[in-house]
Amino acid sequence: MLPESFARTLASSCRMLSRRIAAIILLATTFALLPAAQLRAQAPAAAPSAAPPAAAPSSPQDLTGIWQGTLHAGQDLRIIVKITKAESGYKSVFYSIDQTPNPFTIDKTTLDGPAVKFTVALIGGTFEGKLSADWKTIVGNWSQGPNPLPLTLSRATPETEWTIPTPPPPVPPMAANADPSFDVATIKPSQPGRQGKGFGFQAGHFRTINTNMNDLIAFAYGLHSKQIVDAPAWFGTDLFDIEAKPDTEGRPSLKQMGIMVQKLLTERFQLKFHHDTRELSVYAITVAPGGPKMTKTTSAVTDQQAFFFRGLGDLTVRNMDMKSFASWMQNGVMDRPVVDQTGLTDRYDFPLKWTPDDSQFVQFRGVAAPPAPTEDPNAPPSLYTAVTEQLGLKIGPAKLPDDVIVIDHAEKPSAN
Repeated sequence: MLPESFARTLASSCRMLSRRIAAIILLATTFALLPAAQLRAQAPAAAPSAAPPAAAPSSPQDLTGIWQGTLHAGQDLRIIVKITKAESGYKSVFYSIDQTPNPFTIDKTTLDGPAVKFTVALIGGTFEGKLSADWKTIVGNWSQGPNPLPLTLSRATPETEWTIPTPPPPVPPMAANADPSFDVATIKPSQPGRQGKGFGFQAGHFRTINTNMNDLIAFAYGLHSKQIVDAPAWFGTDLFDIEAKPDTEGRPSLKQMGIMVQKLLTERFQLKFHHDTRELSVYAITVAPGGPKMTKTTSAVTDQQAFFFRGLGDLTVRNMDMKSFASWMQNGVMDRPVVDQTGLTDRYDFPLKWTPDDSQFVQFRGVAAPPAPTEDPNAPPSLYTAVTEQLGLKIGPAKLPDDVIVIDHAEKPSAN
């Protein structure tokens, strides 16, 4: 993916109708992805591994090679799948070249008789098809939710294979002492029924989709929506898409993106508020007996961070301290503020897998599918158990004094 991007993904699930599928693949590439449309990842996740070189099949009954076809998902999307041999089975990557030049790793490719199946967990997508007798086409369906779409993949030759666009060069970091503003910002009501939610920075532009005022304020000031007091009802109901270009060259840090959104809220939404301290119901993160089990990162402080979901409850964190982790959890997962009480100051890389309950990911209801209940005995444990077993931490309810902002005035955004 996923170039300079961070997203509120709950692609957890971000998952859908034909147009929704197109949007989801796109979200995965421009923001950070989440499988279905729930998003919120911080900085870009690490780029997918390089695509394996295409190889000619060693025999007619061999999947290796380049397969391509067009997915009709509200817009036509050209799909390329590159398959090579692995020690056991096949290794594959997936491209949606009309959306991004970057590949997605296919987690598993299987061939059982004429049946072909592969899964792209990062975007919650699965393809299932049947090989033709001459091994030149695979007729099947692409699924990224409850409504599969037909997709036929044909084996490409050097003469027929599509050209994969060259990725744009990475944008260098913005100067650390820069105090950026948005030079130009377009704010539009979100398309009704569109799935997904996210914030992202890519190719020199900042974008949001399906974000309401609670989302924007929480992002700009590092808060949970329950720390926003006396807000009018439209703060939680009116959704906006924003595209803006900074007045300063370079890729902004998370803090600099927050500063730009703060200025945007003042200028375009006429936001005025004051701070207060109130006792709130929160979740506190502490160190469990035995100490932390996370791996200290080898990334530099100036390297990008990542907080992204490959599926609901399948989280990857990179180069993040506990204060930042708590902030992302409260904005993307939990139904109340999250407070870091670990005392840990190091930055870590770690995965975290759990089975969500219906109190989690509520920020994305209405723009993403809620967590699906499961009776699978092999499903991951609850978040509270997973945090202790996998990270050596504890997360639990508490009553603590916390910062709130009290809304004094706000207006719906001025015309572009």
